Amino acid sequence: MGLLQLLKRTGKFSCFIYKMMLYIYSHAVCADCPSTQFVKGEPTSARCDDLAALKSKGCPEQDIENPRGSKRLKPEAITQIQPQKLVLQLRVGEPQTFSLKFKRAEDYPIDLYYLMDLSYSMKDDLENVKSLGTALMREMEKITSDFRIGFGSFVEKTVMPYISTTPAKLRNPCTGDQNCTSPFSYKNVLSLTSEGNKFNELVGKQHISGNLDSPEGGFDAIMQVAVCGDQIGWRNVTRLLVFSTDAGFHFAGDGKLGGIVLPNDGKCHLENNMYTMSHYYDYPSIAHLVQKLSENNIQTIFAVTEEFQAVYKELKNLIPKSAVGTLSSNSSNVIQLIIDAYNSLSSEVILENSKLPKGVTISYKSYCKNGVNDTQEDGRKCSNISIGDEVRFEINVTANECPKKGQNETIKIKPLGFTEEVEINLQFICDCLCQSEGEPNSPACHDGNGTFECGACRCNEGRIGRLCECSTDEVNSEDMDAYCRRENSTEICSNNGECICGQCVCKKRENTNEVYSGKYCECDNFNCDRSNGLICGGNGICKCRVCECFPNFTGSACDCSLDTTPCLAANGQICNGRGTCECGTCNCTDPKFQGPTCEMCQTCLGVCAEHKDCVQCRAFEKGEKKETCSQECMHFNMTRVESRDKLPQPGQPDPLSHCKEKDVDDCWFYFTYSVNSNGEANVHVVETPECPSGPDIIPIVAGVVAGIVLIGLALLLIWKLLMIIHDRREFAKFEKEKMNAKWDTVSWETFISTTAMVRKRDGDRIVQ
Repeated sequence: MGLLQLLKRTGKFSCFIYKMMLYIYSHAVCADCPSTQFVKGEPTSARCDDLAALKSKGCPEQDIENPRGSKRLKPEAITQIQPQKLVLQLRVGEPQTFSLKFKRAEDYPIDLYYLMDLSYSMKDDLENVKSLGTALMREMEKITSDFRIGFGSFVEKTVMPYISTTPAKLRNPCTGDQNCTSPFSYKNVLSLTSEGNKFNELVGKQHISGNLDSPEGGFDAIMQVAVCGDQIGWRNVTRLLVFSTDAGFHFAGDGKLGGIVLPNDGKCHLENNMYTMSHYYDYPSIAHLVQKLSENNIQTIFAVTEEFQAVYKELKNLIPKSAVGTLSSNSSNVIQLIIDAYNSLSSEVILENSKLPKGVTISYKSYCKNGVNDTQEDGRKCSNISIGDEVRFEINVTANECPKKGQNETIKIKPLGFTEEVEINLQFICDCLCQSEGEPNSPACHDGNGTFECGACRCNEGRIGRLCECSTDEVNSEDMDAYCRRENSTEICSNNGECICGQCVCKKRENTNEVYSGKYCECDNFNCDRSNGLICGGNGICKCRVCECFPNFTGSACDCSLDTTPCLAANGQICNGRGTCECGTCNCTDPKFQGPTCEMCQTCLGVCAEHKDCVQCRAFEKGEKKETCSQECMHFNMTRVESRDKLPQPGQPDPLSHCKEKDVDDCWFYFTYSVNSNGEANVHVVETPECPSGPDIIPIVAGVVAGIVLIGLALLLIWKLLMIIHDRREFAKFEKEKMNAKWDTVSWETFISTTAMVRKRDGDRIVQ
């Protein structure tokens, strides 16, 4: 710094020279204070110093010039899509395929235009948008170093019934003491600029307006923003349009309410940054907007309130490369909404091609991240693309016919929302090279009456015939027609051609693969029998209206296959030996059997019963087929398992049958039978049968004896109970009779005398 200090002391160098030297020696620490009120009486060189020194000397911070270095990549130098140009030579019916690569670039420039609804309901939102410029600038600097922002506003068409046209309402459409600006359709407040402060300044001067109906005229504004590129200031970079509203929209046809019937012309009508034809042209249609937004590579972000989310999401589905975000009631979240929507839009690439020439078709196949591949309409796009990611598209272009004049055509393919595109020059091969090598007036063409090219004669004017042997002036049509009729026929060339110089020239079909042929054009290759909608079933060639079948096919439509493979049963037999194979299908000779290989029989034994004997002889060496087991029962693979739990369970891919059968010893044995996809039969059998055990005598005898004893005791108890009941009844009866008895009254003397007589009589009887 010795030289710098010397310069400061001498003051002999101008500030310009000093600053140059200062920049050379101190680079990023240097700054300048151009304020006239700074360092009065001191050398001019004192204005140049490092930033901290200037501030300490009292230079106002806003006056300090401190230019910073930056990197800026010109849009023209950024290549996100390859190739940029190519030439395709197309022959009719022969597709040409090429690869298109897209790699998302870093630090790609962005233009963002904020289009805001200024109807009265957006009053709170305007206050938050007034500071949007610098705040959004700071956020977008994280994404790109080249960002510009603009602002426009809209309300409604300035005719009834959309607004009140009374003079007072035209001056101030709001009620009460609200100071509102006059209604307008669309106004470009600020063209795209990199000055965020200017955005805040101009937007801060805006005032709310008002209208009568709820839907707004936003479509008029979007159309003007899209088509007025010079006034808006769009660059050839990423273009974002933020559409902010809390209401619905008018579209084509609604203008009739105000007597406006002329369709929107899709042209720019801005005068002094105001749309002047809103009263003359109707609102644009959605399709018209889609076209203009796509033509101008504008990606739309609809920032709308929750109430209208459903409406604008439906609109988003109709507008490619658009997004919808939920706007808070006062637009306080608009910056985050824009950032999120931009990230969503920029991470998706959708290819779009210009209008194709007649007869040209195009198809796409995408190779996206993480191995995601798609075809048809989904083959046009890839999602979730981060900066630096590369995706590839395979594009197939086919010409189905040649242009009438054979001229070259140009088509363009571009990713929606991006300015880069692929320009494809289509060159059609419609003539053979041999035509340029033709021999005019060749002797091969009847003494020079034509040009011999590509192995045939192209006759000179006035000459006809295969070899130009006839003159049009000398030909007698009636005589010549006789050579073009088949015997016993009145049809000339079978009505499929023209008779020229005594020879049939067959007509050509629209489908070049279909041709008439034969001396009299009596043959063709498209009127043969069909099967499954295909000529000759796709298994033969149509020659003169008769199918000539390929090997292993027969029938009038070649629909009968001679291949017997479909008729082979699992046991290796044709139709299980129960039918014949006709045209690849089994015709079962036994009506009991059905199925593709005559394997099913509704009245026959089931699978279990059918294989019972073979399983028994192989697993346990017993049963009816014990002696012939090795000859008759080796058609399946057998596996022994310990228990029923180890048998295969339902749920496996092969059909499975669970079986429970009795063997010759009246024992139960369990097995499963299945056939795999290779036709192999597999049997799993439980190695130990379940046999019934013999009776146990002791428990039986003991049980019988115990039963007899118990029954005897029970009978005795019952008898005893009955006797007790009987005795009690008799005693009760006796007691009752005793109580009811009546005795006669006699004298004591009579009783005594009677007693004495009895005793005497008894004594006499004793004496005797």
